[in-house]
Amino acid sequence: MIRIVRAKIHGIRVTGAELNYHGSITLDPDQCARAGIYPLEFVDIWNRTNGARLSTYVIYGEAGSRCCVLNGAAARTCQRGDELIIASSEYIRSEELNEMSPVVLVMGPDNAIDEALRYEVTRADGRFAFNARRME
Repeated sequence: MIRIVRAKIHGIRVTGAELNYHGSITLDPDQCARAGIYPLEFVDIWNRTNGARLSTYVIYGEAGSRCCVLNGAAARTCQRGDELIIASSEYIRSEELNEMSPVVLVMGPDNAIDEALRYEVTRADGRFAFNARRME
């Protein structure tokens, strides 16, 4: 089995940090639905601003809010305005790799979706090839 990226939100900016909360990351459910990220799903978070890396679970905030709030201990890893990469993953057999096409949302400064991509892996002549294709 190999662990692959199943969905990703790239460059989302932190809108808040709530230290006295039960933990998790609060995200806009509309954006999560577009990417394919589920409530209570564990995600890896990489802070592009300060290099911090952590794992926590997703809870949904207000639809349309474009929120990205780190809660509990995760709140200590960021400040409002930091840019994050949020990725969910899945374990698959390597033979299934070319059947996967994860959605990647690239965010703008206001946490609006600037671009939606699909990652694609193909295999020919025993070699893998990778492509990031823009979604319509």
